Amino acid sequence: MDFIVAGFIKAIELLISGDRATWTAVWATIKVSTGSMLLSLGAGLPCGFVLGYFDFKGKKHLRTILDTMLALPTVFIGLAVYAFISRQGPLGELGLLFTLTGIAIGQTILAFPIVTAITATTIENIDHDLKLTLVSLGAGRRNIIATCLWEVRYGILAAAVTAYGRVLTEVGISMMVGGNIKYHTRTITTAIALETNKGLFADGIALGLVLIMIAFIVNLSLSFLRKQ
Repeated sequence: MDFIVAGFIKAIELLISGDRATWTAVWATIKVSTGSMLLSLGAGLPCGFVLGYFDFKGKKHLRTILDTMLALPTVFIGLAVYAFISRQGPLGELGLLFTLTGIAIGQTILAFPIVTAITATTIENIDHDLKLTLVSLGAGRRNIIATCLWEVRYGILAAAVTAYGRVLTEVGISMMVGGNIKYHTRTITTAIALETNKGLFADGIALGLVLIMIAFIVNLSLSFLRKQ
């Protein structure tokens, strides 16, 4: 029990002292997670809206594929991205392997189906009378879409937070594509796994505390936005 208490004390000391290894992993995580979320939102929100708002041939098959992608293991995504951006892969010349950009690509693939699926489900649950009311009032297509998006804004925020939580805590993609390079591509989750295996329990706790703090801030922001 003593080593746990000592670990927490040292963890706080590492954070306060500005330990380079610790804070480099923190900033790398924030950069790659935020970048992948912006990409997944930019692609997932329009796709989710189209999938949930319109009826078209093959829609059920697309939903089945999308639901399947929700269960993709991060290790499999990491393997697929690695195969494409490695030197032998079709994108090998871009030099994306063992970079934060490469990790962001993998995490975008991970977050995209989450954003798309939740957005589509949220759009499908819009009151059908809303569209009829807007049409009867003479609203154009752009106004109808804008109003529908405003009505489901909390659902979209929930999709964003859910996806952000998934990419923030994933390990497989960061480890395989990033290589866990110290001061470069090491993220919070890969650092926790490495430092704990090395017996550096305090370092793992320090990074774990930061991870919890980031998740808390994200959820606190969501609660604040819901009150607006």
